[in-house]
Amino acid sequence: MPKIAAIILAAGQSTRFKDREKKPFATLDGRAVWLRSAELFVTRADVVQSLVVIAREDEENFRRRFGANLAFMNVRIVFGGAARHDSVANALAELSEEAELVAIHDAARPCVTMEQVEAVCQAAAKHGAAIVACPIHDTIKKVAGGKRIEATLPREGLWMAQTPQVFRKDWIKAAYEQRNPQKANITDDAQLVEALGHPVHVVEGHASNIKITVPSDLYLAEAILKSRPKPKTTSYHPFADEAKW
Repeated sequence: MPKIAAIILAAGQSTRFKDREKKPFATLDGRAVWLRSAELFVTRADVVQSLVVIAREDEENFRRRFGANLAFMNVRIVFGGAARHDSVANALAELSEEAELVAIHDAARPCVTMEQVEAVCQAAAKHGAAIVACPIHDTIKKVAGGKRIEATLPREGLWMAQTPQVFRKDWIKAAYEQRNPQKANITDDAQLVEALGHPVHVVEGHASNIKITVPSDLYLAEAILKSRPKPKTTSYHPFADEAKW
């Protein structure tokens, strides 16, 4: 496998989460959400660099709470920007020369599996770009103002993009260098790579790869994690929240 740099995005404002702490730092079955996401990458032998992107105003609290984890996991902090794509751009500017592929993952998706991470990394190594995504099975409605249905859209060929998304380093860096930062609809890294004409392949994911958005999602995520087979480990976990040591 080519060498990989992992970018874990945790710089959002969590405006819909409405809790005492932001969603990446909330506790999920004993460990912080962002730790559960990061450990899927830092434990890989082909990952040569790990970056966590946080808001500058969260630095003091983040270092106090997770300083030991950062050191043990060899994860560097990068400060985010005004929008998601600005945060990714900041992290891309800090990439190691050694990295050949870049894996970008939302910290708020802690339920992605190691198997899905492996599959998307393998696909990116083969094709240059790949994302985890799920085919849409529900009927899709376009809704106008006043919550009135305007149209029913055909769902054939529609997939719901998830993360991780993995790209050749030169492709993703060029895509971000050529982006228009004034465009408000940049919500996905793959769309920028697509805009350069590069093919992006899809690895089928699962609906259980949920994104934590509101506090009740933590209960669903915990149920998902507890439904999976337990790894054969001791009760000590090297990535446990520092407060739990």
